[in-house]
Amino acid sequence: MLAQCRISERRACALVGLSRDAWRHPPCVDERTKVLIARIREVAHQRRRFGYRRIHDMLRGDFPGTNHKKVYRLYREQNLSVRKRSKKRLRGERQPLQAATRLNEVWSMDFVSDALANGRRLKCLTVADDFSHECIDIAVAHAMPGSHVIQVLEQAARFRGYPRAVRTDNGPEFTSRAFMNWAQARGIENILIQLGRPMQNGYIESFNGRFRDECLNESWFETLAQAREAIAIWRQDYNEVRPHGTIGRIPPAAFAAMHRQSSGDAWQPTTESQAAILLTPGPLSN
Repeated sequence: MLAQCRISERRACALVGLSRDAWRHPPCVDERTKVLIARIREVAHQRRRFGYRRIHDMLRGDFPGTNHKKVYRLYREQNLSVRKRSKKRLRGERQPLQAATRLNEVWSMDFVSDALANGRRLKCLTVADDFSHECIDIAVAHAMPGSHVIQVLEQAARFRGYPRAVRTDNGPEFTSRAFMNWAQARGIENILIQLGRPMQNGYIESFNGRFRDECLNESWFETLAQAREAIAIWRQDYNEVRPHGTIGRIPPAAFAAMHRQSSGDAWQPTTESQAAILLTPGPLSN
């Protein structure tokens, strides 16, 4: 306006609602904000499915007093918005999940398939607690029959205790006679979802989506040992570092620790380092 019209600075600032002091002294980014911008970009590139709210949760400890609105503004200025996925239209009637009310009430399980660089199949068994959203275990092998699934669950139960129920699909590993007999002997209810209704096991389906996007799709495994090591690191980060929106924007391990203390189960480990003290299992068979 000042360059193209014969108008005073006072009149131009009044028309656009800008103070003359702000016009004469443009804002300068301070050093703390520059560091914050660098950390936002770093976290956004490391965790590509994180939006500004989860990035803010990750940075609250390092930048106290910085609210989510400032993180959102800087996030948008850096053009870091997450691309939205196209949702598939589901046909038919949905059955709502019964929300768990305590730890070890329901464990959800499913398989995720991948392949090594040489094309050999990789099979991952994911197990998660429906209440705390904590990843109990991710077992990785080339093949995984029902006996291997039982071994994984027995290993987890050594320091977590047995669940009241397990929710699975109708895969042969979960409907085998060995698995059904194991669940019955331990007094565990086996909840089988209906055929073609994966959303009846929605908790583990949601977890598996994150697991694929953030770990499997971002890595290229040469050997089974390399895959197990990388997946174990991702699982520890998911449980102990990554905040979860549905449990108060804190990591699942911290959420589980609070409930264990309130229920008097403080002896149970809540982190991978604590679990290693009580449990030092040998490698599972391939």
